[in-house]
Amino acid sequence: QVQLAESGGGLVQPGGSLRLSCVASGRTFSTSAMAWFRQAPGKEREIVAQISGGGGSTYYTTSVRGRFMISRDNAKNTLYLQMNNLKPEDTAVYYCASRRDYSGSIDSRSYDYWGQGTQVTVSS
Repeated sequence: QVQLAESGGGLVQPGGSLRLSCVASGRTFSTSAMAWFRQAPGKEREIVAQISGGGGSTYYTTSVRGRFMISRDNAKNTLYLQMNNLKPEDTAVYYCASRRDYSGSIDSRSYDYWGQGTQVTVSS
């Protein structure tokens, strides 16, 4: 069983930055693809970014490309999401997810473990 715990959310003004962290339990972190998803009120959960087990392959949804960066520190069992130039439309609950596969996926149904989520609100 893998447990995931996100932190780093909060209220930020448009144009600001936040860094989300997700600490994972268990000994399989370095072989597990990880991802960040988000869900805004009244909308479906969507992929934000994903990263392979070794960190060599990443994917970003179009709306965050060039503003967000996903990374991982396998020695610390920690996943990160650096979010820059935040916009009001980035407001959502952000979830980290883990997959029992080295390669990532943009399909939320293929992820096996989920964190509880952290709220990100972008507003002036």
